[in-house]
Amino acid sequence: MSRSLYDELGVPRNASEEEITRAFRKLAKAYHPDLHPGDKKAEEKFKRISAAYEILSDKTKRARYDRGEIDEEGRERVFAGGGFRPGAGAGETRFEFGGPGGINFEEILGDLFGARRRSGRAGGPFAGGGPFGGGSFAGGFGGGFGGGVGEDLKVTTEVDFTTAARGGTRRVILPDGSAVDVTIPAGTADGTVLRLKGKGRPGPAGPGDALVEVKVAPHPRFERKGLDVVVDQPVPLAIAVRGGKVRVPTLDGEVALTVPPRTSSGTMLRLKGKGIKDARTGQQGDQLVRVLIELPKERELLELLERWAEHRPA
Repeated sequence: MSRSLYDELGVPRNASEEEITRAFRKLAKAYHPDLHPGDKKAEEKFKRISAAYEILSDKTKRARYDRGEIDEEGRERVFAGGGFRPGAGAGETRFEFGGPGGINFEEILGDLFGARRRSGRAGGPFAGGGPFGGGSFAGGFGGGFGGGVGEDLKVTTEVDFTTAARGGTRRVILPDGSAVDVTIPAGTADGTVLRLKGKGRPGPAGPGDALVEVKVAPHPRFERKGLDVVVDQPVPLAIAVRGGKVRVPTLDGEVALTVPPRTSSGTMLRLKGKGIKDARTGQQGDQLVRVLIELPKERELLELLERWAEHRPA
């Protein structure tokens, strides 16, 4: 008998969502594949706790699991009089005929595998002569299982501001414990969902997809506004008054920025083409530099400014 999902995480059946999350995080840190390279037991343990957490952290799936409607791998358990019931072996489904009232295989298989909606055939996957379509057992089940695409997996990953802006790759651990290198397109915005075809749970008609939501970490200097990048830049009072150059950070490194004479604090200066490039459209943003004037540190100048300020009207 397989261990329950609660046993895998080491929590009681009445555990709260917070307790389940805490237990998973503790175990994930202990058995993460990156911490145990080449350790197959740790890898298998990580896969089991990830699968357990995926079901128990979802209210709907947890309720169905507690009612016995799905098993530890999220597979359907259908109990119909003489119909489907779990087979004797792991992962096996046994078909029994002649139950009370008969069995509507079209309805059961359609509900179980979503075949009616996904087959794309007029009249459903079992249309044709006989209860299985086409008048044959093999033909009927071939059509039914053909629509059963596996479940999508969802995961969130965090990338730094520069990688999201300029593009790059990120290694992501999927809920089943497998690792995949995800391409982060240039111009990726916070909350973007990237679809990895065929990286979801397996199904009779092929695997589902993996949906990777990208969270972009904030940058200490840069702020994104559409495809533009905004940065605050301190400018000495002397340069703001007479004009000059200051060094400004950009996504591609520091550049020299010309500050016109008599520039006021709060003025926005533009660096063309130094913003974010959208990989899909090819559009290129700019960098907007907000001038923040720094007061001089010389005591004589500060006293002069103070005296000037005293005689200025409020």
